[in-house]
Amino acid sequence: MSENAEQTHPLYAADRDLVDALLGHQGDPGPEQLTVAARLVMRYGDFPGAEDIKADIQKVVSSWGLDAQALNLRCREIWASGWKPGQQLDGDLGSGADVADQDG
Repeated sequence: MSENAEQTHPLYAADRDLVDALLGHQGDPGPEQLTVAARLVMRYGDFPGAEDIKADIQKVVSSWGLDAQALNLRCREIWASGWKPGQQLDGDLGSGADVADQDG
């Protein structure tokens, strides 16, 4: 096999779904979108294949007005804030068990 042959990444199908979701995201990216994009940039950066994913991720990141360096900076800030994947940043969300009755 040639050293320059394109390969199929084992996570391609799942990652394609993530990229498609990023392409369809409306509005400003939140922590989830930013960190997913950064993870995919890292995963596919030097990978010999998946050119469609690479091109689409670049398109998404550019549409946010970011380059790879700015994306990484934003993600470092997100992780430093204590955010975890799947976590909402809105402090008003929750079970309600810890919220005082505001009617009276």
